[in-house]
Amino acid sequence: MIDCHQHLWPPRLIEALRRREALPCLRGWTLHLPGEDPYECDPGHHDVERRRHQELRDGRSRVLVSLSSPLGIEHLPAHDGAELIDLWHESALELGEPFHVWAAAPVTELDPDGLAKVLRAERVAGLQLPATALADPAGIEHVGPLLTEAERAGKPVLVHPGPAPACDPGLPAWWPALVPYVSQLHQSWLAWHVAGRRQHPGLRIGFVALAGLAPLHHERLAARGGALGALDPNVFYETSSYGTRAIDAMTRVVGVDPLVSGSDRPYAEAVDPGLGAAFTHALFHANPHRFLTGGLP
Repeated sequence: MIDCHQHLWPPRLIEALRRREALPCLRGWTLHLPGEDPYECDPGHHDVERRRHQELRDGRSRVLVSLSSPLGIEHLPAHDGAELIDLWHESALELGEPFHVWAAAPVTELDPDGLAKVLRAERVAGLQLPATALADPAGIEHVGPLLTEAERAGKPVLVHPGPAPACDPGLPAWWPALVPYVSQLHQSWLAWHVAGRRQHPGLRIGFVALAGLAPLHHERLAARGGALGALDPNVFYETSSYGTRAIDAMTRVVGVDPLVSGSDRPYAEAVDPGLGAAFTHALFHANPHRFLTGGLP
């Protein structure tokens, strides 16, 4: 079983976040971000050995962990962000099996040569980018050199929500995950639909959280003068935070082949939608393998 989307902070990254005076930063186990209320992290969620035992007990042969893009590290000024991203790569690659790594990259001042070196590592699955960096065709053009390096390496890109804008302090804690995160995924999916594939014809790209269900808006897209067009075999949809109803609805629009399982652990758990043994095999095994490698298992 392959889990395409988890978060696990190595100890060295935790200590670096605690040393920071500017946001994002940790104070003890309290996470402070510019756009969200302070968040109390559970230390057990980032206990490497505890998580390793949990993944092996749950039968996961490969777990892909990524830098949490809502932290905003990719958007930091180049030197500030690059240091944390380098530390992420070094420490995450030390985690050992079953953990594999999504690379990260600064999106302010790009370093495609540095990314190319990271992508050569066997246990680096591909590149994760924040949806906020692909919010429109201009954003896709800006990060184009990074997308080109992933395409050249034959490795996929995972699009993850980025930092949330400052929210009203009276809003519930779930607001960022349900409003700006989903909106960011919609924007990045539509931007890819408009401009991304034309510029990067061979790139495999996946959107977490079913792209915020963006493909389900295809009828409204058509009503406003657009079109979903032919299904793109190199666009994938990771399932975290959604269950049977959403997954079933997505299959009616994009089919089974683009759907890949991810849990977003420790913030959510993977769901088997119970749509039959063949569907389960596709979701947890065959489709993730094709997303990550471009080939059959």
